[in-house]
Amino acid sequence: MLRALLQRLLICIVTAMMTVGLTEALAANDNLKIPNLGASSTSLYSEEYERKLGNLWLKVFRAQAPILDDPLLYDYIENLVFQLVLHSDLRDRQLQLVVVDNPTINAFAVPGGIIGVHNGLVHQAQTEDELAAVLTHEIAHLSQRHFSRQREQAQSQSSLTIAGLMAAIALAATAGSDAGLAAITATQAAAQDSRLRYSRANESEADRIGLRTLVAAGRDPHASADMHERMLASHRLYSTNRLPEFLRTHPLSEKRVADMRNRARAERRVIRPKSFDFQLMQARVRHQLAKTPKAALDLFTEQTQKGGTEAAAGWYGLALAQLDANEPIKARSALEQAMKPDPNNVAFLIANATIDTALGRHQSALRQLKSRLDLSPGNHPLTIAYADALWQAGMPHIAAQVLKTQSKRKPEDPGVWYRLAEVQGLAGDIIGLHQSRAEYFILVGALDAAQNQLSYALKLVNNNFTQSATINERLRDVMDIREELENS
Repeated sequence: MLRALLQRLLICIVTAMMTVGLTEALAANDNLKIPNLGASSTSLYSEEYERKLGNLWLKVFRAQAPILDDPLLYDYIENLVFQLVLHSDLRDRQLQLVVVDNPTINAFAVPGGIIGVHNGLVHQAQTEDELAAVLTHEIAHLSQRHFSRQREQAQSQSSLTIAGLMAAIALAATAGSDAGLAAITATQAAAQDSRLRYSRANESEADRIGLRTLVAAGRDPHASADMHERMLASHRLYSTNRLPEFLRTHPLSEKRVADMRNRARAERRVIRPKSFDFQLMQARVRHQLAKTPKAALDLFTEQTQKGGTEAAAGWYGLALAQLDANEPIKARSALEQAMKPDPNNVAFLIANATIDTALGRHQSALRQLKSRLDLSPGNHPLTIAYADALWQAGMPHIAAQVLKTQSKRKPEDPGVWYRLAEVQGLAGDIIGLHQSRAEYFILVGALDAAQNQLSYALKLVNNNFTQSATINERLRDVMDIREELENS
């Protein structure tokens, strides 16, 4: 039942994905009960409604997509997004980031301040500014309220076209195959040309506003055109049925790339030194996407032969690969080479602690992490690494305390709740285990499982009125979320 609800909601609110060229037709779906707040198309959707819609969408998306649990990479991208947002037109800066474990080049923006990034985008970008260029484009979709603005245009679309699009997206969501994408392409081709022009207008505006943000942030204005030119070149290498995902969801043409290049020429090219943090995160991603452990070892061994920070990032990737191969001594040797350009980098500290843990040197790992946390309290990747080290050291009670505090800072992070449930179970806090599992299941859209976990917890509280009241309130929250899904 829940799966059917999630799929139906996905069909309805896929309109929210600003990077998808089909959104303006889908927004006309009458099942979306959206208040009409005025004649202006920009007022049809309040920011509060968009945030509610985005939160529902995110639960559905997490249930469907392979979300990456990598606190270091997440923290890096989140910090980059917020640096860029400071120079943007975005008023509502309550943003949520989702990182998808997918090798394709893609990013997307969803109303309500949600920005999604495939780790494949980090893999394929050649510089941090190229990654920033894609992010400023997505931020522009949010700041220009394209979701609300397209509503009026969508009202002119025929119900037959909308039905076809909805069926195609349902097929793509459930089967995850090119069959659904082919159906979408066929239906899109039959739609009115005015809708396609409107989509391209959205993309062009996001290009222009994104470039302005990029320049204001002191980034290279040519980075966007550079990256899109490479994507367009790769487009020519693919058959029609094998388009890169970014090109499926972002209409791209030689004219659009030329427009980007012409706009960039009006700005001074900014030559910046390569970001070492970007290179380290790129190494993490290439490690994640390597098809086999041997492929990762070969890739990074070759990279260590290059010069400067690129070689250092290769040594870091090699350390990660050797840890996976259960070779902590070799990993330590590789990490020592990686650390030379920036010995105090938090990525190295976490890797070093992980190596100590693998060698059974738990106190050394904990001492390093705790010392750095004292200087950066609340730092997310450090806190998660510290909790994991406590867990591995056989101290689940302390790990639970650390994670419970972090859950208040990061209540929307499924990885925090997943870990908290595990260590609470090991510490004998069974009621806490069920409550934390429920929070995890709520965030990933598994409402039946969340309700079951809360029911288990309720049976164990006996006469503790405070605990039972808290659990009953959360059960009502789950029912409210379910009702929202059913009525969407």
